[in-house]
Amino acid sequence: MKKLALTTLLTAIIAFTTTAGAFAKNNSILVQSTTSTANSGLYDYLLPLFESETGIKVNVVAVGTGQAIRNASNCDADVLLVHARDAEEKFVTDGYGTQRHDLMYNDFVIIGPAQDKANIRELSNVIDALHEIADKNAVFVSRGDNSGTHKTELKLWKETGIDPTIDSGKWYRETGSGMGATLNIAVGMGAYTMTDRATWINFKNRGDHKVLVQGDERLFNQYGVTLINGDKCQSANVTQGKLFVEWLIGDKGQSEIANYRLNDQQLFHPNAR
Repeated sequence: MKKLALTTLLTAIIAFTTTAGAFAKNNSILVQSTTSTANSGLYDYLLPLFESETGIKVNVVAVGTGQAIRNASNCDADVLLVHARDAEEKFVTDGYGTQRHDLMYNDFVIIGPAQDKANIRELSNVIDALHEIADKNAVFVSRGDNSGTHKTELKLWKETGIDPTIDSGKWYRETGSGMGATLNIAVGMGAYTMTDRATWINFKNRGDHKVLVQGDERLFNQYGVTLINGDKCQSANVTQGKLFVEWLIGDKGQSEIANYRLNDQQLFHPNAR
């Protein structure tokens, strides 16, 4: 009788543990994300709001866009939030995501030291600015990490007709690191670099560096959010992931994205569709 009771108790404990584990999993999601949304402090602002409304815990892996997409392609995600439209659309076409949504936007800027060896201050044409940097062999620090920022930077260099990687290790330096680390290196070297505006606004170690080039339409920076396809990735928490995506692109999420400010500056502009 005692043996039967013990067996029954153990069975109940195992069933409870399994149920509790499933409940915990179903009430948390994993977002593979670009670093800029984390570096800017946006998640610190948004995620507590979402969690308080839904009870769903959002865990974020903040890496370069290329790495985030690779992680999500390995089914290590429930939601993808990055900024490289072509790569995002391919991710959906390949079956890993169900639908990509425009979420928000800001812009890229070229920052550099007050000395401004390349004399690019206030140039309105980013292609002209990159030409000046290359012509004067002024040190330019690239993320070199296949991130959304790096992809955009390479597109701009291609438009100049200059292949900066020929001079890799000379005036063109590739960090293979995230935006924060790359900015620290650029400031430390008195060099130029390209960054998204939100990360720059939240960046503390500026030294004498300032925004030197901005406003060119080619510096537009669009972010997208994609729900992982449960048919392709059976481990994906599609139900809770969908709630997060819908919250972000809905009225509440879009309003809160617009409300997020630092130093009285708006970091992201909502544009979900």
